[in-house]
Amino acid sequence: MATTEGRRTVHTPRTFNSHTPPTAARPVDYVWAVARISLGWVFLWAFLDKVFGWGLATPAARSWINGGSPTTGFLKGTGENALGGFFSSLAGQAWVDWLFMLGLLGIGAALITGAGMRIAAATGTLLLVFMWAAELPLANNPFIDDHLIYAVVLIGLALASAGNTLGIGAWWSRTAIVQKYPILK
Repeated sequence: MATTEGRRTVHTPRTFNSHTPPTAARPVDYVWAVARISLGWVFLWAFLDKVFGWGLATPAARSWINGGSPTTGFLKGTGENALGGFFSSLAGQAWVDWLFMLGLLGIGAALITGAGMRIAAATGTLLLVFMWAAELPLANNPFIDDHLIYAVVLIGLALASAGNTLGIGAWWSRTAIVQKYPILK
């Protein structure tokens, strides 16, 4: 919002509250929203496939509901890598399985709905950096892989307030709990 004082234009930051309508979304806001929903689906699909074993990455016999461990396949395969001893020792532990699956579900749900973008970005980045570290040294690039690219996108989504377009982020930001604990934004 701008006002003119004499020859000088003063730009006042626009605050969002229950009395101020949201600003119109720009085309880039829709790009971020589509990126947010798409990346949310990546996380949510990984959760669903590991729970039910729909056969794309997880066979039904190794699904979580059939007694399989969602972390064993990936983490056991890191044994020869630089940090493989540490990561393969975590494979199949119940607390690791639960933390991993709750992370996939929570991050996916937050991204798809647009609520809790800061926490989704922080926890998603942490999860992705751990997955990146488990694969070191990388097979196709000395440093960058899709895990780090996704982590950068997650941070960008949170900084761009991507949950406000095609999501419930703006509403979520006005709730009493988020007003009291802004980290939940």
